[in-house]
Amino acid sequence: MSKVLGAVEINRERCKGCDLCVVACPTDVLLLQPKEVNNRGYHFAFAADPDKCIGCASCAAVCPDACIEVYRMVVK
Repeated sequence: MSKVLGAVEINRERCKGCDLCVVACPTDVLLLQPKEVNNRGYHFAFAADPDKCIGCASCAAVCPDACIEVYRMVVK
């Protein structure tokens, strides 16, 4: 049986650290960067545990700035 894995790409420079994607992620893949900030001065979102991503795209759906792209990969 095939397994679907997800991959998340976040545009760090556009992210304003609103935390909506972190809350929306059912597998706790995303976190806000605690120590670094982007060129706009915001703590940006990043994939803390990318191997747990299931490709549901909940994070991309709630992102108000369209900073997130989710890809699905099928592994046989």
